[in-house]
Amino acid sequence: MKSLYWRISLSFILVLLLVGTSYILITTRNAQRYFLETTQKLNSEVASYLIKEVNPFQDGKVNEEALGVIMHSMMAVNPGIEVYLLNPEGEILSYVVLDQLVKLKAVDIEPVKSFVAQGGSEFVLGDDPRNPGSTSVFSAAPVFENDQLLGYVYITLESEKFDTISADLLGSYWMGLTFNSILITLIVGLLIGLVLIAWLTRHLNKVVLAVEAFKEGDFHARVPESDSQSDLALLGKTFNSMADTILSNIDELKNVDSLRRELIANVSHDLRNPLAIINGYVETLQIRDEKLTTEERRKYYKIILNSVDKLTKLVTDLFDLSKLESGQMQVRKEKLKIQELLYDSSLKYELLAKAKDIEITSTICPQLPPVQADLYLLDRVIQNLLDNAVKYTPEHGEIELEACAVPGGVKVRVKNSGEGIPKEDLESIFDRYYKVEKDSKGIEGSGLGLAIVKKILEIHDAKIGISSDSKSYTEFEFVLPVE
Repeated sequence: MKSLYWRISLSFILVLLLVGTSYILITTRNAQRYFLETTQKLNSEVASYLIKEVNPFQDGKVNEEALGVIMHSMMAVNPGIEVYLLNPEGEILSYVVLDQLVKLKAVDIEPVKSFVAQGGSEFVLGDDPRNPGSTSVFSAAPVFENDQLLGYVYITLESEKFDTISADLLGSYWMGLTFNSILITLIVGLLIGLVLIAWLTRHLNKVVLAVEAFKEGDFHARVPESDSQSDLALLGKTFNSMADTILSNIDELKNVDSLRRELIANVSHDLRNPLAIINGYVETLQIRDEKLTTEERRKYYKIILNSVDKLTKLVTDLFDLSKLESGQMQVRKEKLKIQELLYDSSLKYELLAKAKDIEITSTICPQLPPVQADLYLLDRVIQNLLDNAVKYTPEHGEIELEACAVPGGVKVRVKNSGEGIPKEDLESIFDRYYKVEKDSKGIEGSGLGLAIVKKILEIHDAKIGISSDSKSYTEFEFVLPVE
């Protein structure tokens, strides 16, 4: 966090220095332009005054004597000026300069014409004859004789001495500006900026501390809530939400792991019992092979076959549920009449029901619309529900199987009498990890049938419901969408 604070602070200082330097350069340049423009406008009429005092040309030729006198007089008053006499093309015909160091033979005439055309009202820079490639403020005026343009008087207002003095003064101005105002402004801005950075990053410090604590194993560490709508406050809220989600997932994983262990224990128990029975009777057949009667052999084989059937059903249920949950179950939906499937399933369980003196009543409404479903999977749903009903219906009880058309689909209902399901267990009844109290009721089964039913119906865009008063009945129902 400290490293981040100092990185931000250093970046802020660099930005301040860049802004300060840019401000100084821009201010100095604008001040210099302001001075030059002021100088030019104050002296814009100097060339015109010179022409009024003396005519630089006589009979079309340069009047050197008269020009020299008036030029020297003007330079005595203002030694910073330099006077040049130009022909109409900009060629220098004559000049009066203190040290005579003139390096150009001609100047660009376009700025001169522009200055004359605008009467000196606009800021224009012209060539400096003593410094090729550089420009200077100037004053200019045309010279006519009998309406014929003979040339121009071109007076630069910045001599080389002026440039030197200006550079020295500019340096002093820059230093004064830097230390007197810019430096103070930068220092104040820096202090304010550092305070603001510390204030703005205070939330980030809280986030970092919470993340560090979370990383160290304190899963209840949270960023203090804030009413601020800043990005850092939003970051804190996002972290809290993420931490809550992670904690919830961890708790869920713990629950799943606990339930998985419970399922393994239950399945192991269900597998162990029939395997033990099979092993015991097979050993008996091997040891007492010649001593067993035909009736005893049949009895033992029947017990072994029943145990094998239980194992087969348990393994099949586990395998099918695993494929359903992983999405690997192949589903082949087709148009079918559900009433035929219900009649067939009802007939299959009549023998089992009669063994317990249970009556199965089927109420199938006529002319049910066809549904789009997988025949094998839908048959599995009906059989699991009927199997569950037969197991939990006491002797002399009753099972109702009903199917009728409802808006948008066909509703199937399976209801059985007998002790129902406690209300607190209704939400968990379809959980694959739900443990049925088989031992106390003497009921055998894998406990996976209803979980398989739920998954199959979800594939068919249907939802199974359950109702029970926990005393006299249990009822399952679902609606299959019509084609």
